[in-house]
Amino acid sequence: MRSRSEALEFALLGLLSQGALHGYELRKRLIAIYGPFRALSFSVLYPQLRRMLEAGVIEESLVETPGRSRRSRISYALTAKGEKHFAEMTSSSGPDTWDDDSFEVRFAFFGPTPKNNRLQILEGRLRRAAEKAAILRNELEKSPAGIDKYLVEWRRHSLESTEREITWLEEMINTERKSS
Repeated sequence: MRSRSEALEFALLGLLSQGALHGYELRKRLIAIYGPFRALSFSVLYPQLRRMLEAGVIEESLVETPGRSRRSRISYALTAKGEKHFAEMTSSSGPDTWDDDSFEVRFAFFGPTPKNNRLQILEGRLRRAAEKAAILRNELEKSPAGIDKYLVEWRRHSLESTEREITWLEEMINTERKSS
Protein backbone atom coordinates (compact mmCIF):
# COMPACT_ATOMS: atom_id res chain seq x y z
CA MET A 1 0.00 0.00 0.00
CA ARG A 2 1.55 3.17 -1.17
CA SER A 3 0.14 5.46 1.47
CA ARG A 4 -1.37 5.56 4.91
CA SER A 5 -4.64 6.53 3.27
CA GLU A 6 -4.59 3.37 1.15
CA ALA A 7 -3.75 1.24 4.20
CA LEU A 8 -6.63 2.85 6.10
CA GLU A 9 -8.97 2.23 3.15
CA PHE A 10 -7.90 -1.43 3.04
CA ALA A 11 -8.52 -1.84 6.78
CA LEU A 12 -11.92 -0.15 6.54
CA LEU A 13 -12.95 -2.32 3.60
CA GLY A 14 -11.76 -5.39 5.49
CA LEU A 15 -13.76 -4.49 8.57
CA LEU A 16 -16.86 -3.63 6.57
CA SER A 17 -16.57 -6.89 4.61
CA GLN A 18 -17.52 -8.53 7.92
CA GLY A 19 -20.67 -6.42 8.30
CA ALA A 20 -21.98 -2.88 8.63
CA LEU A 21 -20.49 -0.71 11.40
CA HIS A 22 -20.84 2.84 12.67
CA GLY A 23 -17.92 5.27 12.94
CA TYR A 24 -17.14 4.79 16.62
CA GLU A 25 -17.04 1.00 16.27
CA LEU A 26 -14.85 1.29 13.15
CA ARG A 27 -12.39 3.49 15.05
CA LYS A 28 -12.33 1.08 18.01
CA ARG A 29 -11.59 -1.90 15.75
CA LEU A 30 -8.96 0.01 13.76
CA ILE A 31 -7.13 0.87 16.99
CA ALA A 32 -7.18 -2.86 17.83
CA ILE A 33 -5.47 -3.56 14.49
CA TYR A 34 -3.03 -0.65 14.46
CA GLY A 35 -2.33 -0.69 18.19
CA PRO A 36 -2.79 1.95 20.86
CA PHE A 37 0.30 3.95 19.89
CA ARG A 38 -1.01 4.92 16.47
CA ALA A 39 -3.68 7.42 17.28
CA LEU A 40 -6.54 7.38 14.83
CA SER A 41 -8.65 10.45 15.29
CA PHE A 42 -12.10 11.00 13.91
CA SER A 43 -10.58 13.85 11.87
CA VAL A 44 -8.68 11.19 9.92
CA LEU A 45 -11.39 8.52 9.87
CA TYR A 46 -14.38 10.54 8.66
CA PRO A 47 -12.66 12.22 5.69
CA GLN A 48 -11.51 8.75 4.57
CA LEU A 49 -15.06 7.43 4.90
CA ARG A 50 -16.32 10.43 2.90
CA ARG A 51 -13.82 9.70 0.08
CA MET A 52 -14.92 6.06 0.06
CA LEU A 53 -18.59 7.13 -0.08
CA GLU A 54 -17.84 9.42 -3.00
CA ALA A 55 -15.99 6.57 -4.76
CA GLY A 56 -19.05 4.36 -4.30
CA VAL A 57 -17.25 1.57 -2.40
CA ILE A 58 -19.31 2.06 0.76
CA GLU A 59 -22.78 3.33 1.55
CA GLU A 60 -24.24 4.86 4.65
CA SER A 61 -27.57 4.49 6.40
CA LEU A 62 -29.13 5.94 9.52
CA VAL A 63 -29.66 3.47 12.34
CA GLU A 64 -31.77 4.29 15.38
CA THR A 65 -29.95 3.61 18.63
CA PRO A 66 -31.90 1.84 21.35
CA GLY A 67 -31.96 3.28 24.86
CA ARG A 68 -32.12 6.82 26.14
CA SER A 69 -30.46 8.50 23.20
CA ARG A 70 -32.75 9.66 20.42
CA ARG A 71 -29.78 10.27 18.23
CA SER A 72 -29.38 8.20 15.09
CA ARG A 73 -26.03 6.77 14.13
CA ILE A 74 -24.63 6.52 10.66
CA SER A 75 -23.79 2.96 9.76
CA TYR A 76 -21.43 2.13 6.91
CA ALA A 77 -21.57 -0.95 4.67
CA LEU A 78 -19.77 -2.21 1.58
CA THR A 79 -21.36 -1.84 -1.82
CA ALA A 80 -20.88 -4.40 -4.60
CA LYS A 81 -18.21 -2.07 -5.99
CA GLY A 82 -16.54 -2.04 -2.54
CA GLU A 83 -16.55 -5.85 -2.35
CA LYS A 84 -14.91 -6.02 -5.78
CA HIS A 85 -12.37 -3.34 -4.83
CA PHE A 86 -11.48 -5.16 -1.58
CA ALA A 87 -11.05 -8.43 -3.50
CA GLU A 88 -8.70 -6.65 -5.92
CA MET A 89 -6.72 -5.19 -3.04
CA THR A 90 -6.33 -8.59 -1.34
CA SER A 91 -5.08 -9.98 -4.65
CA SER A 92 -2.06 -7.66 -4.68
CA SER A 93 1.20 -8.76 -3.11
CA GLY A 94 3.98 -6.36 -4.10
CA PRO A 95 6.72 -4.89 -1.91
CA ASP A 96 4.38 -2.32 -0.40
CA THR A 97 2.33 -5.17 1.18
CA TRP A 98 5.16 -6.41 3.38
CA ASP A 99 6.63 -3.13 4.60
CA ASP A 100 6.30 -1.98 8.19
CA ASP A 101 3.33 0.33 7.60
CA SER A 102 1.05 -2.12 5.83
CA PHE A 103 2.03 -5.68 6.77
CA GLU A 104 0.06 -5.73 10.02
CA VAL A 105 -3.05 -4.43 8.29
CA ARG A 106 -2.67 -6.93 5.47
CA PHE A 107 -2.13 -9.77 7.93
CA ALA A 108 -5.26 -8.77 9.87
CA PHE A 109 -7.26 -9.64 6.74
CA PHE A 110 -5.36 -12.68 5.51
CA GLY A 111 -8.53 -14.80 5.49
CA PRO A 112 -9.92 -13.36 2.24
CA THR A 113 -6.42 -13.03 0.72
CA PRO A 114 -5.65 -15.73 -1.88
CA LYS A 115 -3.17 -18.35 -0.62
CA ASN A 116 -0.58 -17.50 -3.30
CA ASN A 117 -0.65 -13.87 -2.23
CA ARG A 118 -0.42 -14.76 1.46
CA LEU A 119 2.74 -16.73 0.74
CA GLN A 120 4.26 -13.94 -1.35
CA ILE A 121 3.53 -11.39 1.37
CA LEU A 122 4.94 -13.62 4.12
CA GLU A 123 8.07 -14.42 2.07
CA GLY A 124 8.57 -10.74 1.26
CA ARG A 125 8.17 -9.82 4.91
CA LEU A 126 10.68 -12.53 5.83
CA ARG A 127 13.24 -11.09 3.39
CA ARG A 128 12.65 -7.59 4.78
CA ALA A 129 13.06 -8.85 8.37
CA ALA A 130 16.26 -10.76 7.46
CA GLU A 131 17.70 -7.58 5.92
CA LYS A 132 16.81 -5.61 9.05
CA ALA A 133 18.39 -8.26 11.30
CA ALA A 134 21.61 -8.19 9.25
CA ILE A 135 21.83 -4.40 9.57
CA LEU A 136 21.21 -4.54 13.32
CA ARG A 137 23.80 -7.30 13.81
CA ASN A 138 26.34 -5.26 11.85
CA GLU A 139 25.59 -2.14 13.91
CA LEU A 140 25.99 -4.09 17.15
CA GLU A 141 29.29 -5.65 16.05
CA LYS A 142 30.73 -2.35 14.92
CA SER A 143 29.48 -0.18 17.79
CA PRO A 144 32.23 2.33 18.51
CA ALA A 145 33.66 2.60 21.99
CA GLY A 146 31.82 5.12 24.10
CA ILE A 147 28.52 4.82 22.23
CA ASP A 148 25.46 5.43 24.36
CA LYS A 149 24.71 2.21 26.25
CA TYR A 150 20.96 2.76 25.78
CA LEU A 151 21.36 2.94 22.02
CA VAL A 152 23.23 -0.37 22.13
CA GLU A 153 20.47 -1.89 24.27
CA TRP A 154 17.80 -0.58 21.90
CA ARG A 155 19.60 -2.16 18.95
CA ARG A 156 19.91 -5.44 20.86
CA HIS A 157 16.20 -5.33 21.72
CA SER A 158 15.33 -4.54 18.09
CA LEU A 159 17.47 -7.45 16.88
CA GLU A 160 15.83 -9.87 19.33
CA SER A 161 12.37 -8.69 18.24
CA THR A 162 13.28 -9.05 14.58
CA GLU A 163 14.70 -12.53 15.15
CA ARG A 164 11.44 -13.55 16.89
CA GLU A 165 9.51 -12.18 13.92
CA ILE A 166 11.72 -14.18 11.54
CA THR A 167 11.02 -17.38 13.47
CA TRP A 168 7.29 -16.64 13.46
CA LEU A 169 7.30 -15.84 9.74
CA GLU A 170 9.13 -19.09 8.94
CA GLU A 171 6.51 -21.00 10.93
CA MET A 172 3.67 -19.16 9.16
CA ILE A 173 5.21 -19.89 5.75
CA ASN A 174 5.62 -23.60 6.58
CA THR A 175 2.03 -23.78 7.83
CA GLU A 176 0.76 -21.97 4.75
CA ARG A 177 2.64 -24.32 2.41
CA LYS A 178 1.25 -27.38 4.19
CA SER A 179 -2.37 -26.18 4.08
CA SER A 180 -4.46 -27.20 1.12
